[in-house]
Amino acid sequence: MDKRVRTPILQLINLKRSFKQGDREIHVLDGASAELYEGETVALVAPSGAGKSTLLQVAGLLDKPDEGSIMLGGRDCASLGDAERTRIRRTDIGFVYQFHHLLPEFTALENVAIPQMIAGLKRGEAVKRATDLLSIFGLKERLTHRPSELSGGEQQRVAISRAVANAPLVLLADEPTGNLDPETAERVFQQLLQFVRKAGLAALIATHNHELAQRMDRVLRLDGGKLIEEKAFTPAVVAREAS
Repeated sequence: MDKRVRTPILQLINLKRSFKQGDREIHVLDGASAELYEGETVALVAPSGAGKSTLLQVAGLLDKPDEGSIMLGGRDCASLGDAERTRIRRTDIGFVYQFHHLLPEFTALENVAIPQMIAGLKRGEAVKRATDLLSIFGLKERLTHRPSELSGGEQQRVAISRAVANAPLVLLADEPTGNLDPETAERVFQQLLQFVRKAGLAALIATHNHELAQRMDRVLRLDGGKLIEEKAFTPAVVAREAS
């Protein structure tokens, strides 16, 4: 029996978040709790409007919960001020959205290098890491192309490269392949899974695609404002696939 104590990279503890809608109060998160570990991919599933995006925004420190804790690397970040939350988002959390949101006037290489320079890395180092990441995602020949010159799948791979450029602890993705055709979605998804496991990130990926969800290490369903585990986490599988 493995008696090693595993420490989660990200802990969401009893998160609550409500919104006013006229005279009604909508409880989007109502005691949502979860733990994410190094090198694992966790699917987040729920019907449209159930609060997946709200959960990702709260977990990613873009929005504050009404109650609860967000433990990132052992530190409670839920009540931090705006400046510190921004700093943590810049260095410790990577975001990928359904739409890539790339800077249209910059090349693929520049889109990935700029966030690193904003975080304080020297230009030469940022360009090297950007080149390495884009090459990992199969874009070595597309470094100097602007977003308008790239396919949808290529744009999304640039967005993923940008999201992990600062070596975050956690990757949060909101329908990252939802805007792609099935064949391209499969290719991007597979590259994303491989990178997460090899890099040792903890990834929470919202998706409507239940086939993709079942290929992740765990599945969390957001139901009634709470997170319910649908597939048990198996550390041996993650360790084997990450090696």
